[in-house]
Amino acid sequence: MKNIKVPLTILGILLAVIPCWAQNNREEQDRLSRLHWNRMLNLLDISLPDTLPPHAEDPDRPAYTFQEEGSSNWTDEEGNTYIRGPWGKWTNYEEAKANPYPQLPDPLRLNDGTKVSSPQLWWEHKRPELRRYFNEEIYGKIPEKLPSVHWKVLSTSDTTINGIAALKKKLVGQVDNSVYPAVEVNIELTLVTPADTDTKVPAMIHLGYDFPPGIELPDSYDRWKFQVLQKGWGYATYIPTSVQPDHGAGLKEGIIGLVNKGDLRAPDEWGALRAWAWGAGKVLDYLKQDVNVDAQKVGIEGVSRYGKAALVTMAYDPRFAIALIGSSGKGGATLYRRNYGETIGILGSSGEFHWFAGNLIKYAGPLNASHLKVDTHELIAMCAPRPVFISTGSPEVEGRWMDNEGQFLAAKHAGPVYELFDKKGVGSDSIPNIGVGLMEGEIAFRQHKGGHTDAPNWPYFLEFASRYLSD
Repeated sequence: MKNIKVPLTILGILLAVIPCWAQNNREEQDRLSRLHWNRMLNLLDISLPDTLPPHAEDPDRPAYTFQEEGSSNWTDEEGNTYIRGPWGKWTNYEEAKANPYPQLPDPLRLNDGTKVSSPQLWWEHKRPELRRYFNEEIYGKIPEKLPSVHWKVLSTSDTTINGIAALKKKLVGQVDNSVYPAVEVNIELTLVTPADTDTKVPAMIHLGYDFPPGIELPDSYDRWKFQVLQKGWGYATYIPTSVQPDHGAGLKEGIIGLVNKGDLRAPDEWGALRAWAWGAGKVLDYLKQDVNVDAQKVGIEGVSRYGKAALVTMAYDPRFAIALIGSSGKGGATLYRRNYGETIGILGSSGEFHWFAGNLIKYAGPLNASHLKVDTHELIAMCAPRPVFISTGSPEVEGRWMDNEGQFLAAKHAGPVYELFDKKGVGSDSIPNIGVGLMEGEIAFRQHKGGHTDAPNWPYFLEFASRYLSD
């Protein structure tokens, strides 16, 4: 079989459909996802509209959209994607309609109105309050008792990455499934560190995709690995789907299915994003015992849905030193209260609800984003005072789905919490031009000229990260 070389410009499409390729029976997967989604709707006592008009006849459909030939997708002359959510709401790309709920929650005020005026108040009261709200309504609560993980080195080999000698270890984290042997979870991990060093080195954990056989990625996709090794650092590629499948049909499988003993979850219990973040934490547990890695200088990185997971990991687990958040969109670095690009209605649909707590669906149907007690600027603020780099592509190349303005505004409004720790935020009130980075503070933001990837921003991130990880 001849390999298929994928241009970087369409890599985003590939990343979106990987879960489909990984599933042998897509129709059965979709059927089970809808079944589990409908069950969650019933638990939440949420009803869908009795009838919606055909898309072509829907009076709420943006007038300038048309259906792509041979596809069910709707688009416009600029190539933007338009989707009608389950409750009839269409995607919006008009900035004039993008801020229906301009008032954001104050990250430095407790729910009872008390002003958070010191780091102590933040750590002891505000951060736990935010964590509780994100747990209950957005990402879900992790069970109190979780199984142990036993790490096993499968192989160790010498390798060369663009002329740099390195040591490569393939590992598996075997999750104890004695409480429910029907489900097995084995965390897939590959660790690469420089060969010519006698000291422990910083490392980046990359949330990686399990690409189908025969796919040949562009050279620029993996260039970051060479760039990391060139700095004398290491990297670990962790496959999140080895912890939890990326579809609603898999909620009886993976770590969620294991701890629930094959049963489905309650509305406030964890979804895939928190499960993937849990897996990243287990990877960090291993790196703490690896003789080649400085576990105090480990960062996390991901793109798209894994950008969302990387931000959740960084926010919840204070052991991570730094994060590169790539094109994470809604559910990641973009404000929920923004009505632009991806909507909560899409996040709460049968195709994506498994990423979140079931409770998030409430804010797509009977409620809306203004009813949330938190927003994404507070998720970024939970990373404080540690450095975070928000990366996104050009709207003209990547598309406007990611809502770059919404990501910038979330980064901006997280700033006051960083300032509480005598750190700096993005340092600007307006989004910078494409190719111009805001990297003077602990929250960095940069739009590169490419598409749905963070590859063009890796050199800028490594320069930013050197301030914190280099000796």
